[in-house]
Amino acid sequence: MTEDEVLAEFRAADALLEGHFILSSGLRSPRYLQCARVLMDPRRAARLCESLAATIPADLRDRIGAVVAPAMGGVIVGYEMARALGVEAMFVERPTGTFELRRGFRLEPGQQVLMMEDVVTTGLSSREAIAAIEAAGGRVVAGAALVDRSNGAADIGVPFFPLLRLDVPSYAADALPPALAAIPAIKPGSRAAA
Repeated sequence: MTEDEVLAEFRAADALLEGHFILSSGLRSPRYLQCARVLMDPRRAARLCESLAATIPADLRDRIGAVVAPAMGGVIVGYEMARALGVEAMFVERPTGTFELRRGFRLEPGQQVLMMEDVVTTGLSSREAIAAIEAAGGRVVAGAALVDRSNGAADIGVPFFPLLRLDVPSYAADALPPALAAIPAIKPGSRAAA
């Protein structure tokens, strides 16, 4: 899929929002991509993840034995990416604030894993998920996401394959441009506002 085709999928799902948003990283942004809206249509989710799987080099794709995604936002894309790759899907979650593999999910020692996200902004949650996967015995050989909001600036520590790279500005709460500061902030993601 081209960048325009990917953005068309987000627009068709009313998932490209404008306003003042508090991101899960704590940063603020005038635009928000609500991946949950894009992923509520299984055919759209499959199209996006199949397109993303096709961007991963074949030699790397063939070595991936499992896809692991961070809950909550990554569960659907992780599942769809695993389906596209023909491997098992698992997820890590934060029952006590730190990602861990639970629910009977197991990785074989050294099993090669793709860590899958919906959106990457700073790469922090991706790096935390990768640490949990490796603590569970897996070896993360690459990361992928539907959207890289950092436009390539985020470093997750492994080769990274986003379907779409966007340059969406984000700001610290105490460094907002005046136009953004004048709009009430909302937290549309999966984590409640602090």
